Amino acid sequence: MTITRRGLALGGVGLAAAAGSGLARPALAQGEPIRIGWLAALTGPSSAPAIGFDRGVHHAVDALNAAGGVRGRRLELVVRDTQGDPTKAVNAAQEMISRARVHAIWGPTNSGESLAVTPIIARARMPNVHPCFVDTLIDPARYPNAFRMAPSNSQIDDAVSKYGVDILKLKRFAVIGDTTGYGTTTVNSSSASFQRRNAEVVYRGTIDATQPDLTPDMLRMRNAGAESIAIWTVSPGLISRIMNTRANMGWDVPLIGHPAMGSGEVGQLIAKPENWQKTYILGFRNCSYGEDGKLPQHVQAFVDSVRGKINLEDTTLWWVAAGVDAINIIAKAVQESGGTDPAGIIAYWNGVRAYPGLYASYTWSPQNHNGLPESDLVMSEANSLRQGAYKLAPGYT
Repeated sequence: MTITRRGLALGGVGLAAAAGSGLARPALAQGEPIRIGWLAALTGPSSAPAIGFDRGVHHAVDALNAAGGVRGRRLELVVRDTQGDPTKAVNAAQEMISRARVHAIWGPTNSGESLAVTPIIARARMPNVHPCFVDTLIDPARYPNAFRMAPSNSQIDDAVSKYGVDILKLKRFAVIGDTTGYGTTTVNSSSASFQRRNAEVVYRGTIDATQPDLTPDMLRMRNAGAESIAIWTVSPGLISRIMNTRANMGWDVPLIGHPAMGSGEVGQLIAKPENWQKTYILGFRNCSYGEDGKLPQHVQAFVDSVRGKINLEDTTLWWVAAGVDAINIIAKAVQESGGTDPAGIIAYWNGVRAYPGLYASYTWSPQNHNGLPESDLVMSEANSLRQGAYKLAPGYT
């Protein structure tokens, strides 16, 4: 793998936000650039999220640089394709810290990689923001440098099990994931969440994301009496094969779970559009259409500004928006703390209150590095994708 360094953009809306926050400078960037490490699984079976994040990252950095950078310094990306491999992610993180001498790291994008990388980044006291779900990745005592820009597994598990049990009124669930660290961890935590709601987990297991024939696994779930399947993977290939197998079996059972089930890539891989029906995913209020068919005002303005510039049809808006937010919140920390000193960046993040991001609002404190409020979580119809956003799921407000 090679280090690539490229400036990236935020668009007309982002430029206005950058100027209004004091990040923009009219003079050309001078002195040492602000180097941001971007640990991204851009290829491999778990690449769908990183591809979306990457579009937002590139867009945000370009916009800030076009506006003059931050404190007269340009932003420079140090990008590593981890391929979803924890070993590659560890090697990339070590090189970013020791050789590239980045000032902050965004990522990894998959919890399996973060489980391996987070302790290494913490030992280096490197400021780190990531969008990974596994609860143990955030611990202000063990990892005072790590901040989450996504919901935790506990929040997700609660939202999904509540929908399955309280809204869909089902009682018997199959819970499956891929064989990554994320998949295996989440199968356990999701199962526990259903059981706390007095539902029965009649089947639980993991499936390799490259497994071609899922019929035996799906038959076992059906024979166990599952009334719904909770799915935990970011692999579009595995997700689409589950949907196609469900249809081939004539098994009219709802799928609930990971937001990746609503990605545009899944829509391209399913055999028939109707195979995407009865699939309900964790969603986010900022990336959900209201009854008027529009997103929240500031998010709608962003989407309108990037129309024709960023493809939102084969990804999800929240991945792109989170990439934009990550770069902006790193830049804001540099601006407000006066430079790239790690302690100053971390101190700024510890004081963030209701930061108005595109993807969500973020609040951190020295005691809590989980940034998303539960009020930002909703459930969505997976097949309602339009410009990367979704309709709310039936029965959900």
